[in-house]
Amino acid sequence: MNIVILGSGNIATHLGRAFKMAGQDISQVWSRDITHASSLADTLAAEAIDNMFDLDRSADLFIIAVKDEAIRETALELKLSDQLLVHTSGSTGLSALEGASTKIGVFYPLQTFSKAKSVDFRQIPIIIEANSPEVLSGIRAIADRLSEKVIELNSEQRKILHVAAVFACNFTNHLFGLAQELLEEKGLDYELLKPLIEETLSKIELNDPVSVQTGPAIRDDQATIQSHLELLKHNPALSELYTKLSQSIVNLHKRSQG
Repeated sequence: MNIVILGSGNIATHLGRAFKMAGQDISQVWSRDITHASSLADTLAAEAIDNMFDLDRSADLFIIAVKDEAIRETALELKLSDQLLVHTSGSTGLSALEGASTKIGVFYPLQTFSKAKSVDFRQIPIIIEANSPEVLSGIRAIADRLSEKVIELNSEQRKILHVAAVFACNFTNHLFGLAQELLEEKGLDYELLKPLIEETLSKIELNDPVSVQTGPAIRDDQATIQSHLELLKHNPALSELYTKLSQSIVNLHKRSQG
């Protein structure tokens, strides 16, 4: 299979590596910044381009892996006919590709990507969608080459999944960052929290997160909560977040109890 990747960021990088490891050929990497295109293309033995006129239109698959707001514009610039075109966004509908080709779909790897950290694509869920059963079958065959977990969802379902992923990943990571900042303000080492974080993550490997919730909010330990809020009074934003999260824990626990 001959593939053109449009984009040079985290997802483009990891998809390019995964396809290359699966024995697929990456013919070109396009980016509006030729330096960025070259940086990724060099690692994939591909041609770097920054002009759509230089596009290899004989490719079997075109993957748009750019910022969500640029997907529609990039798709229409391609001026394809019946070539297979997919985007990799979790929150953008399939409709963003309409009019760009007769064969369109979504190829969304549900994972957080950083260029410097490798991932095992076989364990990453790949969410797919297409504008016809025939195109969907083709995309599934491609996804099966990379992952053991290929799942078909429509655009609305995928958007809900993406929102849930923001809570589970982005917000959680932000809370880790706030915890680190809080400790470092007092000269304490963030490394002290890592065994706790690891244990928390290991618990939810085998259990429903709600069932293994711990902490002062779930115990209704108001003395500890008020003590924490006293410590946070110098930071109104963090104090407010602490209060809202504590109440959210209580509310979710009540709902889980019926």
